[in-house]
Amino acid sequence: MWTRHNQILAGILALQIVIAIVVFWPRGAASGSQAAPLLADFKTEEVVGLTITDRDDNVVELTKNGQDWILPRRDNYPVVSSRVTDLLAKLERIRTNRLITQTEGSHRQLQVAADDFNRKIEIKMKDGSTRTVYLGTSGGGSATHVRLADQKEVYLTGEVLSWDVGATESSWVETLFFTVPQTATVGITLQNAQGTFEFERPNGESEWTMKGLAPDEKLAQDSVQDLLSQVTSVRMEGPLGKAKQEQYGIDNPQAVITLKTKEGGQEKRYTLTVGAKLEEESKTPEEAKRYYYVLRSSESPYFVRISEFLGNNLINKKRADFLAQPPTPTPAPGTSTPTTSQE
Repeated sequence: MWTRHNQILAGILALQIVIAIVVFWPRGAASGSQAAPLLADFKTEEVVGLTITDRDDNVVELTKNGQDWILPRRDNYPVVSSRVTDLLAKLERIRTNRLITQTEGSHRQLQVAADDFNRKIEIKMKDGSTRTVYLGTSGGGSATHVRLADQKEVYLTGEVLSWDVGATESSWVETLFFTVPQTATVGITLQNAQGTFEFERPNGESEWTMKGLAPDEKLAQDSVQDLLSQVTSVRMEGPLGKAKQEQYGIDNPQAVITLKTKEGGQEKRYTLTVGAKLEEESKTPEEAKRYYYVLRSSESPYFVRISEFLGNNLINKKRADFLAQPPTPTPAPGTSTPTTSQE
């Protein structure tokens, strides 16, 4: 039998459940007045800057320069402007018809608090004002919790996901830093501490030859093709800027690659210079160390970061890596491999 005490506890529990449903249950389609935009009087053309921060303390700053967008901290490295305008259009479309909660206590739980968020987007306007939007946890399906700074209300939106808003520079730039057509490349010279390796071919359909190859040596065509793929399409991890710094090691490079192309009867040469191997800045003492190499292209005024994997490949290549290995002799039928007797 239920006691009076148990009945009171059950009543309190039922009341708490009702309150939770009222506070957290997503509202359905609302009237026109309730479906107002999250960013009132927001015009994308009046946005002049964005600063995006994630929960790992990664920060990227984007600034409008005329009709284009740039990275001001990287000597105005160009941004893929369409990615910025797409984000601004999504922010403009966020509506307030799916209210989730109006309590400050739920902000941290939904990761839209000022000190606990998935993404913080600071929007700088032409008039000097700044509007801040917090993107939080997933609300199920393709929806995200969102809150405007200085407001208690948290809404659910399907317009933008936290993971769509990168807080690293590589999210906003074209990472294909250097490219030339493989079929137009007729010469490759790689210089590193192991030596100088020169490869040539008359056209893109021919096999490669290697300078200094001995009569009994055979060039491994697939090894040259691998090198060709690496140096004719170079992706960066991010730009560093235009200013040459001593720590970049460009004056004492670890590898220099020279490419020769031939298109329409015209020849052109390109140079890639691999500098120092540097350590990525760690966010916490516990974070595993990561490294990158500095790269400079003859086609760009910018120094950039390339992966440790690519840098290691270029600076450690040696002559033997480009030579075909002789086939292992096959024993004739009826013979056995001699063994060494033990006394």
